Amino acid sequence: MSGHDGASDERARLVADPFDYRVTKQGGLIVSRGGRPVMTVGGHVAARLVAALQRADDSQVQHLLARASGNYRRGNERS
Repeated sequence: MSGHDGASDERARLVADPFDYRVTKQGGLIVSRGGRPVMTVGGHVAARLVAALQRADDSQVQHLLARASGNYRRGNERS
């Protein structure tokens, strides 16, 4: 299964344990996984990410949040 820019979730980890997000009143973004906050994004980066999340489908949302959190590349993936 390929996502945005060739991203894949071959082990279905994003389906089994999906990311979630919440937009704050100040325009920031709180990314969580498993009910626990993973990171907070603010400023213009958050604004661009929120805009991309609003345009994305469910699979793309998971890939965008994984990339934003840094939990995107683990192991021996090729670039």
